[in-house]
Amino acid sequence: MSHQLEKVKELIALREKARLGGGEKRIEAQHQKGKYTARERIALLLDEGSFEEFDMFVQHRSVNFGIDKTKYLGDGIVTGYGTIDGRLVYVYAQDFTVFGGALSETLAQKICKVMDQAMKVGAPVIGLNDSGGARIQEGVNALAGYAEIFQRNILASGVIPQISGIFGPCAGGAVYSPALTDFNIMAKGTSYMFLTGPKVVKTVTGEDVTQEELGGATVHTTKSGVAHFAVDTEEEGFALIRKLLSYLPQNNLEETPLLECTDAIDRIDDSLNDIIPDSPNRSYDMYDVIGTIVDNHEFLEVHADYAANIIVGFARFNGQAVGIVANQPKVMAGCLDSNASRKAGRFVRFCDAFNIPLVTLVDVPGFLPGTGQEYNGVILHGAKLLYAYGEATVPKVTVTLRKSYGGAYCVMSSKHLRGDMNYAWPTAEIAVMGPSGAVEVIFSKEVAASPDPAKTAAEKEEEYRNAFANPYNAAQYGYIDDVIEPRNTRFRIIRALQQLQTKKLTNPAKKHDNLPL
Repeated sequence: MSHQLEKVKELIALREKARLGGGEKRIEAQHQKGKYTARERIALLLDEGSFEEFDMFVQHRSVNFGIDKTKYLGDGIVTGYGTIDGRLVYVYAQDFTVFGGALSETLAQKICKVMDQAMKVGAPVIGLNDSGGARIQEGVNALAGYAEIFQRNILASGVIPQISGIFGPCAGGAVYSPALTDFNIMAKGTSYMFLTGPKVVKTVTGEDVTQEELGGATVHTTKSGVAHFAVDTEEEGFALIRKLLSYLPQNNLEETPLLECTDAIDRIDDSLNDIIPDSPNRSYDMYDVIGTIVDNHEFLEVHADYAANIIVGFARFNGQAVGIVANQPKVMAGCLDSNASRKAGRFVRFCDAFNIPLVTLVDVPGFLPGTGQEYNGVILHGAKLLYAYGEATVPKVTVTLRKSYGGAYCVMSSKHLRGDMNYAWPTAEIAVMGPSGAVEVIFSKEVAASPDPAKTAAEKEEEYRNAFANPYNAAQYGYIDDVIEPRNTRFRIIRALQQLQTKKLTNPAKKHDNLPL
């Protein structure tokens, strides 16, 4: 055999060794936990045969506590690039079969290399997390590695889409990388995220808590809002990442992918003409409105289980991707609160960063009252949503379906926050407050002095309702561009988005903003 052939054989053997990670036994252990290996995950996520790996032969350089006697090719992470639906993406997947996926200096360098490359060429980064944390034998070098990754997450924010999949443990400092990325997906039952684990919690606070209760997928998608999606299986997670990317551009200088639309743009839905209940205190389901007006009734909801009084997610109108923000009258009457404001504010800023137009469906009676909200800083949180809309320069189309009262009117993409097209249904009520509250303020003396206070209050309420509980008062000032028939909503939104395709608007030059946090 020639010398060259021997070298080629050696390369092939080394590749085989690298692909085995921590070896057959550990791969089997990973499978027994119901988890895929790092390489299997990448194969399931990317287009078949598209993966090109970097740094397969990297090894750690630590000599502390005898760890130099154990080395693996690749050092606990698989990195590289490939395609999803033919579009370039960069990926890294932590390999739990090697040192429990624990982060070393070299492992961090591999992640940083992939992120730097993604920034250079302008393509999304997907990180798949499954790691026991920092490699303790490496001490501060492991921490330095984490911080190097965080720095890149920060600089990439708003430049390229960043998606994190949590498919195993993610604890301590490691949680900050996913927290800095745009979307966070967790697998139910096999993944968890927390800064301090159950043992430390027990020692410090005396609380007895399991890993699942402290930081499982359900906790972070319902209580904390740290994760945007919870999936039942890893396969579901990879399908979700692929779907999510179909709505996003490659980077902040590109437009979103335009799909051919097979759904008639002038499709009329008569059910919308009587979806609003006669009683102002009765609710209806905003999902019915969204599902009716978007292309092929397809809506990819984000943060579905968190702050359900507001709905955010992606859909298409005539093949163009948009972000939808909608109040949900079925939950807390659609009131805005701290969590809903934060959830929607972050979503609006994401869409604005990546040139995704915003469609806002409004039915909001105001902000949730009470000490709980005020002490929690609802003023600051509400200001975040207000800020996000006011700052956004993408096309903004707003439709007011029913109530739009007080400060919440201003916040929900009003004309005064540079809304481009603001429509209203005939059922819209745009006012400083609801009729009964207004009567208490304006006519309190007249009501009190009248021989029949209840009758007078009812009359005055009717008077106020006639004056303000309609869209025409706002329309007379040009704050509403048109009052539209509900069944035509789809067509009017599509026409508005077409008109706004060439919109140009820039904010004043500044180092960066100082939004209320």
